[in-house]
Amino acid sequence: MPLPLALLRRLQTVAPEEAWNSLFEHAWKICTAPLRAEQASSEVTNRDSEVGVADLFLATVGWDLWRSYEDSVLRTANMLASWWAARGPGRAVLVLDALSLREVPWILQGAVERGYTVHQARATGAELPADTVSFAQALGFAGRSSLENNGGASKGRLSGATTDATDLPWDDCAAQVGSSQDILFWHHWPDVRLHDLSVPGQGLAALSREASEKLRGDAFWTLVERLATGRRLVITADHGYAASGYFTDTSDMVQSDYLKNRFKSGRWSPKAGTLGTWVPPLDIELKTSHSEAVFVLGRRKWKSQGGYPTLTHGGLSLLEVAVPFIELSRAGGA
Repeated sequence: MPLPLALLRRLQTVAPEEAWNSLFEHAWKICTAPLRAEQASSEVTNRDSEVGVADLFLATVGWDLWRSYEDSVLRTANMLASWWAARGPGRAVLVLDALSLREVPWILQGAVERGYTVHQARATGAELPADTVSFAQALGFAGRSSLENNGGASKGRLSGATTDATDLPWDDCAAQVGSSQDILFWHHWPDVRLHDLSVPGQGLAALSREASEKLRGDAFWTLVERLATGRRLVITADHGYAASGYFTDTSDMVQSDYLKNRFKSGRWSPKAGTLGTWVPPLDIELKTSHSEAVFVLGRRKWKSQGGYPTLTHGGLSLLEVAVPFIELSRAGGA
């Protein structure tokens, strides 16, 4: 499926900020349309492939847009800090680690079915590199683990929040939600499962089925209810992920060896050595708010020791950097 002609023309003529807004809106529209549980695996795979056409643009004729990413994209950490400061007490944030736009339908559909009001739902941008540490630092914390057992209290940009970070089951998490006016709760799912399902034969299809079950279940919505009781709740993520099992193999051995030597089985690496001279490039050097690093462009993989993972993050593709930002309240709530 080609990139819509109107979008292509827009990307070639507008300023970078407008171009990125259009790309995020395009990915959001594709990924967040209603889903049925019985079609989750196949439909999510189809949607991922459709977004891939925009990634092809960003890795070829539009690759230089990545240089404007930090200045042009509304990043999630900044959006959260602004939202927090504007509201006053009665705030909760649920960070689902590595939640991508693919999982949004279950949250939006569940919210409507269970009587929540959706105040806003949109895509915002991850930090670069698109990983957990970068996002935690953008919020003013040393890392995700520093939030455990209220370790982030009186720290960071979400002032006054009671904090926690865990991978406990939803029911146990719900039981831990106290009466604090302001809460920042960071759950390790689905990131913890990316690693488990990154082996051949697993990947996006398996994670899609699991997401359908977990995000439609009563246990998850009990946690949401506890967080949203007396509080306005934002559900968001630190970064998304790439369904790299579907990426194109780099067939040129010189290019494959270059990528393997620089990135191993990853999606970015610290700046070191000389970049390749291919046009369009295989990778790009960026000086970001968090590091000076080299990033893989687009949807490509290569042969590496142990096999390239089928799920990963940290590179430059839309569903690695675009994440959900969903603001909810209960009926008659905050």
